[in-house]
This record gives sequence, structure tokens and C-alpha cells, in this order.
Amino acid sequence: MRRSAPVVPGSPQSPSPSAADAPAAVAPASAPAEAPLRTEFEFELPRGYVDENGTVHRHGAMRLATARDELVPLQDVRVRENPPYLSVVLLGRVITRLGTLPMVHDGTVENMFASDLAFLQDFYRQINAEGHTRAEVTCPSCDEPFEVELGGSRLGES
Repeated sequence: MRRSAPVVPGSPQSPSPSAADAPAAVAPASAPAEAPLRTEFEFELPRGYVDENGTVHRHGAMRLATARDELVPLQDVRVRENPPYLSVVLLGRVITRLGTLPMVHDGTVENMFASDLAFLQDFYRQINAEGHTRAEVTCPSCDEPFEVELGGSRLGES
């Protein structure tokens, strides 16, 4: 937290009356408003997580990771003993929902199929490192490049 000394009126650090009385700058009416930062992204697992009752959960959401999300798992004994376990713990922290499960945690991620784990690792990289969930692909029939939205869409759909 940055602290500063109190400003005494009339001191060299205090604003001049004309600066204090000046109207605040207003953005031109034609300036486009910035879109709010998107922090949660929906996904659909390729196979789906099967819970203890046999229910398959495929639709979920993942939020953007914070620095804390990436640092805390490094203190986990399981990660220290087995560094590849980092992705399991990390995904357990950032997946906000999966199907009708009341809670998602590293134990949930541990019991996912390998193809779903690989999908979630790629999805995590896309939304956190690249900042979007679009991928450029090439049509196998006509060789034309195009973009697909991976977040919240079914695989193979644009």
C-alpha cells in the first residue's frame, strides 16, 4: 500500500485553486466504451467426468488464474514430490463449475479421463497465456484458414 504525507493547503504540494476547481476531463461521446474484462470461460469436455453415481458431467466453466493460483500449489507436498501434479492442483483451483457437481477440486480433476485433462490444460493455456479462446485452423477439404471459438462452443463448431 502506498502512503503519502497529508497535503497542507497553500503548501507547494497542494494543487492550485484553479487546478482544483477545473472540471474533470470527459471522454468524447464518440469514444467506444471498453468491454468489461471477461474472467470466466465456458467449456465442454470431450468425454466428460463421471461421478460416483455414474453421472457424466461435460459442461463447465474456468476462471482466469491469479498469481496466487499459480503460487499456492507450489507449496503442496504432492506437487513437490511429483511436479506434473501441479496442473491437477491448479485446475482444481480455477474450474468454477462442472455439470451439476456442487464443488470442483483437485480430487475431481484427478479422476478425469486423460483426454479431458489434456483438453483442460490446453484451455487453461489459451485463456491465461494467450488471452482468448480462439484458434486458427485450416479446413481439411478446401485448405481455407478460419478461426474457431473454443470457449463455450462445441468442438468443431465455429
